[in-house]
Amino acid sequence: MFELTGKVAIVTGAAGGLGQGIAVAFATQGAIVVPTDRPGVSMDETAGACEKAGAPRVFPVSMDVTDSEGIKTAIASVEAELGRIDILASNAGLNKPMPAQDVTPEIWDEHFAVNIKGGFFAAQAVAPIMKRQHFGRVIFTGSQAGIVARENQQPYCATKGGIQSLVRALAYDWAKDGITVNAVAPTFAMTQLARKRLEDPEYAKMVLGMIPVGRLVEPLEIGAAFTYLASNEAAMVTGQTLVIDGGWTIW
Repeated sequence: MFELTGKVAIVTGAAGGLGQGIAVAFATQGAIVVPTDRPGVSMDETAGACEKAGAPRVFPVSMDVTDSEGIKTAIASVEAELGRIDILASNAGLNKPMPAQDVTPEIWDEHFAVNIKGGFFAAQAVAPIMKRQHFGRVIFTGSQAGIVARENQQPYCATKGGIQSLVRALAYDWAKDGITVNAVAPTFAMTQLARKRLEDPEYAKMVLGMIPVGRLVEPLEIGAAFTYLASNEAAMVTGQTLVIDGGWTIW
């Protein structure tokens, strides 16, 4: 169940954190994994973890999602090398918390360039390939911040809320082409950054107090949700946001 054997899966923002968890989850299910991240960022750790997890092949590619032409070049290189693209996990993201009055137009635009624009143009680039195959899975990393407020994170919340609308719009347009489009919206994940922030006991108490199950989500648990949405079993699931938050948003 949820087997991805032979499927070619691109993961953006895959050098660490959630992206690495998604890439490894795909590898565990037999996918050929294409981890991508910004030029100059090492993907050796992710590539090694994917190989260890059983990926039949790992093909790292440099791709900056804020560079629309670079996205096209990277996607073309994947198709030329591997012959097809079945899955896009659009995970690359940016979050710079600060009070609303400190947000500049440049900071606002930076969030939208990575979280919305980059994701859209990556999806746009893989769509013609998926349409020719009459099969494709496009999955965005959303956030519970697109559903409930997070303090001092207005640009981030706006972009993550926008992802839910973008997913519905793309899902509607591409359904006839055999392409599903969905999002996974995590709560705080147990990444290196989160571990560092949780060293503050007051912050840790606040975060864990908002999650009824009492812990953070693991990157591989987010990867499992991506794996489900990428699988044949999820063929009738499109335009949806799957919330993985341990109950935060049910309050």
